[in-house]
Amino acid sequence: MTLYLVGHDYRFSTEEGVVSFLGFKPDETVVCDHPPKNAEDAIVSRLTLSGKRITATAKISFGGRSVNARSYASIEGESEREIVRLSQHALKIALYKAARVLRGSDSDDDMPWGSLSGMRPSKLAMAFLEKTGSRRATERLLTKKYLVAKSRANLVLDAAEQGLRVKNSLLPNEISLYLGVPFCPTRCAYCSFVSASVERFGALVSPYVDALLSEIARRGALVKELGVKISTLYIGGGTPTTLSAEELEKILGTLEATFDLSYLREYTVEAGRPDTITAEKLDVLKRHNVTRISINPQSMIRSVLDRAARPHTPEDVISAFRLARATGFDCINMDLIAGLPGDSAAGFRESLERILSLNPENVTVHTLALKRGADLREDKPAMTAALLSRIDPLGRPDEQEVGEMLAYSIDRLVAENYAPYYLYRQKYMAAGLENTGWAKPGHEGIYNICIMEEFQSILSLGAGGMTKLVCDGKILRLSNPKYPKEYIENDTAAHDEKICSFYDKTT
Repeated sequence: MTLYLVGHDYRFSTEEGVVSFLGFKPDETVVCDHPPKNAEDAIVSRLTLSGKRITATAKISFGGRSVNARSYASIEGESEREIVRLSQHALKIALYKAARVLRGSDSDDDMPWGSLSGMRPSKLAMAFLEKTGSRRATERLLTKKYLVAKSRANLVLDAAEQGLRVKNSLLPNEISLYLGVPFCPTRCAYCSFVSASVERFGALVSPYVDALLSEIARRGALVKELGVKISTLYIGGGTPTTLSAEELEKILGTLEATFDLSYLREYTVEAGRPDTITAEKLDVLKRHNVTRISINPQSMIRSVLDRAARPHTPEDVISAFRLARATGFDCINMDLIAGLPGDSAAGFRESLERILSLNPENVTVHTLALKRGADLREDKPAMTAALLSRIDPLGRPDEQEVGEMLAYSIDRLVAENYAPYYLYRQKYMAAGLENTGWAKPGHEGIYNICIMEEFQSILSLGAGGMTKLVCDGKILRLSNPKYPKEYIENDTAAHDEKICSFYDKTT
């Protein structure tokens, strides 16, 4: 489908809206004065400035149908910069309205994020909350200006308030530390992360650990030189517990000996796959003062797990959870994914209820997002297929059913005294919905909030690690080699000088 831009060249924001509202990226974007008449499968985004008013229109022609919508904005007395912002907003409103008609949306909850197309809606809510100090005014901004459904406005406001509490507790010289272990026992069908299965790449594990230990030693000296304190430490993946107990002992022991961890507020390890969890590994984590772990079923329906290529059972999840409790872990996160192939609203409800019966401190509810790296991803974009037919070739629940899953999770988690503490969206996510982290009071994941809201610098070690240096609204990103083999073969020391330079300029 071709996107035609008429009277403007706001390419990025308009394409972002197409992805968010329709679920696919345009094949081509053309800036022109006169788009082809009666073009099939095309989107025309038009902007007209007349006197003191902007008029934005959107026309979507698709599958033999054609829909139109428009939006207006006053620009009287506005600065040039503000006119640009108002223009982009009006274009998105028009596109959103047209997409709703095309999709047959008859309820605010069908496209609950309104005209917001960004990945972090909580940023907008936080900024306005800080500026006005008013939850009510922020809710009005979200629902009236951006057309966000009230259910999502309240959700993001709750998360924003939790985020601001964490933000206000952080000290200027604190950073977070991330360490990546990009190995899993097998690769899940929906996964798009950098993760190598030990079935195929097991020979890389030992040299990877050696390379990681070398980076830990070098970065430990760097952190000491910078004089910063580590407030959270997060070991993710992949699945870190794919490593043996001996390898985990070596890594955690080296971290402990190299970095000053006495200021840690939170120490997380993603145990993730229950088929990687043993009493010996949990004992290693506990002895090294890990405070929070993840045990992630994604579903508690055996047939759904099989289709997702997760070779464990719901009973394995329960056994791993009970083992972790017996080892002394009192902060456990569990993930579920809404929209997996073969699942249903009833199946998702059963999964959530079985998880809640275990009473974990954190529950993260993801919405399925099939990115390029996922084995499940089909050639035809998901939303295009959904617009043409309600029958999904991969057996995924339709958008309405995924929406029901998310709505049920919100109601039940609130009823069980969980509160949202971080929230984000991804491209190509089913129904344009969201991922939400929920926590019992006092168990919010500080690292998750910091990385999502970019409240502090995060120093990343390991393959695929993304260091984010944050100060006064400026962010410097430094990427480690993406894949284990590249990481083993390439030194990451080149980043050290840039990190020192950033802190010299900002301290």
